[in-house]
Amino acid sequence: MTITNKFKLNSMESKDISFHLHPYTNPNMLKETGPQIIGSGNGIRVKDQDGRSYIEGMSGLWCASFGFSEPELINAAIKQMRVLPFYHNFTGKSNTPSIKLAEKLIAIAPKNMEKVFFCNSGSEANDTAVKLVWYYHEAIGQPNKRKVISRKGGYHGVTIASASLTALSYAQDGFSLPLDFALHTSSPHYFQNALENETEAQFVDRLVLDLEKLIEDEGPDNIGAFIAEPVMGAGGVIIPPDTYFEKIVPILKKNSIILIADEVICGFGRTGNMWGSQTYNISPDIITCAKALSSAYAPISAVLLSAQITQEVEKQANSLGQFGHGYTYSGHPVPAAVALRTMELMEERNIIDHVQQVSSLFTDRIDNLASYKCVGNTRSIGLIGAMEFVSEPGTRKKIHPSHKFGAFVAKTIQENGVILRALPIDGVGFCPPLIITEDEINEMFDKIEQVMPQMDKFSQRLGDNAS
Repeated sequence: MTITNKFKLNSMESKDISFHLHPYTNPNMLKETGPQIIGSGNGIRVKDQDGRSYIEGMSGLWCASFGFSEPELINAAIKQMRVLPFYHNFTGKSNTPSIKLAEKLIAIAPKNMEKVFFCNSGSEANDTAVKLVWYYHEAIGQPNKRKVISRKGGYHGVTIASASLTALSYAQDGFSLPLDFALHTSSPHYFQNALENETEAQFVDRLVLDLEKLIEDEGPDNIGAFIAEPVMGAGGVIIPPDTYFEKIVPILKKNSIILIADEVICGFGRTGNMWGSQTYNISPDIITCAKALSSAYAPISAVLLSAQITQEVEKQANSLGQFGHGYTYSGHPVPAAVALRTMELMEERNIIDHVQQVSSLFTDRIDNLASYKCVGNTRSIGLIGAMEFVSEPGTRKKIHPSHKFGAFVAKTIQENGVILRALPIDGVGFCPPLIITEDEINEMFDKIEQVMPQMDKFSQRLGDNAS
């Protein structure tokens, strides 16, 4: 969200500056101080304009997997700029980097993927996936299968269609969203949503029943797709129970509902495999990806399509005379060249193996945070995790949302040298660059733990005042 405000920048003349307002940050504070301006980055660290250095514990926005100064990616962009700085993919045209990148993605994708469509962001990729679902179903004579199911708390973007699927209030309130094609089923957040004494297996069975009832109520002939992040990222780093996808996927197949795996955060090593779908043994019909596709060095996203979807889309396009969808910058040669080099570096440097090697320490350090009284739950997989706050130890009781406790914790940790992100479940997320070393993991969590006793005292005061 963008707000325009006036503030002084380095004693310069006051001027209008646009900045992003985090939904869990006090806007009055921003009006007084303006944004924090990041001036440079190196490895896992960034510096602000005042020269303060921070460990970037969120890879920016879950995306800078190779950190902030990888020369191979910088050189890939410069080289391509000199050869062909732009060309489009319309009217039978293409360019070498986008072709090579598409071939690379299919080579590393789950086996049933056949074609790639390039976009510019995760939101655009998910919008495109929705349009392709509609296009596919119309092609096979099922034009009523237009509704798409997502999960409560899921994040799929903020364009009109993707924001309708994003089941978080800040993406919809004030925009007259969601649109009526979007349906929302239960979140697989066991810690927060399980009934008293309900086991994980019983919890999953209840979620399956919820989904089945939603499909029955809406009519399976009206539902085209189910979209899910393997691990729900911005909605709270929600890691599904072991049998969740195992039991959900057969329900989708039974009702001829397309499975879209939103791999915008999970893709390219984040969960310890190339794809989150591999981590959870999912075989999606469509995959969307972005962020770490280029380590965020250039804007690019992609939609990967299974052979089944591809065949029907091609038939429909041929019958209509064209496939009437695309963006000016789809398959832009510069981001494509950067993304291709990113994929090559992942293999050359054995990034997946590295993530698997350091993830046990990452998990241990996150789990250690559960010893603090204000932390009710910790969770992680690969190099993504979260701690979730409670008002009373050993319970699921929440600190009143008016206190914005998660945002306060993230701000305090940042003052101690680590940038993290507050989450809507009243927690804090962790998503460091995939290149982080064990020494850097320990340094990051040492800095975090230095402020946690203070957070315990503050949460206790909030609880005492509430009582």
